[in-house]
Amino acid sequence: MSAQISGVELLRVCSVLQDCSDQLAVLGNIMPDTYSQRPGVEMVVSANIGAVMEHQRAAELHLKAAREGRVDVGAVSEATRELHRSQRKLSRVLQESPLSPDNLAKIQRDRQFVAQVQSDILTELQEKGTFQSLWQALEEEEKRKDNLQDIIIREEESRLRAKALQKQLLDIRKEKTLELQRREETTAHLKDQLQEMEVKTSLERKYVKSVSELLVYQGQKLNTRQEKELADEIKMLEDKLEEKRRVHTEVESFLKEQQTSLVDKLEYWVECYEKDTENKQHEYNSLRTNKNNNLAQLQELAKKYRESEQVIIEDRLQKEALQRQMEREQLEKNAATKVQSWWRGTMVRKGLGPYKKAKKPKAKERKKGKTK
Repeated sequence: MSAQISGVELLRVCSVLQDCSDQLAVLGNIMPDTYSQRPGVEMVVSANIGAVMEHQRAAELHLKAAREGRVDVGAVSEATRELHRSQRKLSRVLQESPLSPDNLAKIQRDRQFVAQVQSDILTELQEKGTFQSLWQALEEEEKRKDNLQDIIIREEESRLRAKALQKQLLDIRKEKTLELQRREETTAHLKDQLQEMEVKTSLERKYVKSVSELLVYQGQKLNTRQEKELADEIKMLEDKLEEKRRVHTEVESFLKEQQTSLVDKLEYWVECYEKDTENKQHEYNSLRTNKNNNLAQLQELAKKYRESEQVIIEDRLQKEALQRQMEREQLEKNAATKVQSWWRGTMVRKGLGPYKKAKKPKAKERKKGKTK
């Protein structure tokens, strides 16, 4: 949004901008070039420069508010005068204070930038009566400052990242150094263990060799002894075998004699078995006949038992029925007696039937009777 200035305000603004341009040109001509060749020059007093820069930033904000339409057009000339005063104050402070070459170069660039912006604004005001170039210059400067701030932030992040990486590299280097020391110590320890193992292996080899020789000698002695014992055992077994052969012959002859005797006994017992079997068969037949007769008698007795049991059951049922009938008659009799007693009591209490009470004569009837 741009506002158009005309009339007296335009002349005022143009005169102020022309004056500012002249002042900046004079400031550029009187800049001390000798300061740039002094390597030991001190910095400007920070308090004075800070105050001047704050004043200049306030003037810029005022101009920005005028651009957005929050202040009237008449405030533009006031903002321009404030900017002019801040520039003069900055020039005075810079003249009174020594500067470094970098600060001088920066001030020279800023002076040229302000002079160019003022020149463009003056040209635009004279031709069109507007100050749109001021807004464009401010926007470009803000973008440039934002880009510069981003670059500074990225540089700071890169510096912090580089420091972190350097610290990490130092930590890794320390860790690797410690690990290398531990590995060297481990290597030395393993070498010592290897030497100990070699000595131990040599001793074990000698010990195993001596033990093996002793075991071989002991085995030979044991084998010789076992051979002698086995020879004695073979001789003893041959004697036992000869004795067993003789015993076997005697047992065989004895068994043959026993077999002959047993065959005779077997024939005798077979004959006795046949006789006993025949006798037992006769006994079995007679017992079977007796069994059949006894079974018939048993069946007849069982039939009589069932009949007697049926008679007993019927008699018992009759007796139970008679008993129940007598009990029921007794109960009925008792109930009738109770009912009769209750009814008599009721008639007596209420004066019914033969138990009815005679009525008393009234008073008048008694008087009449007396009169009669």
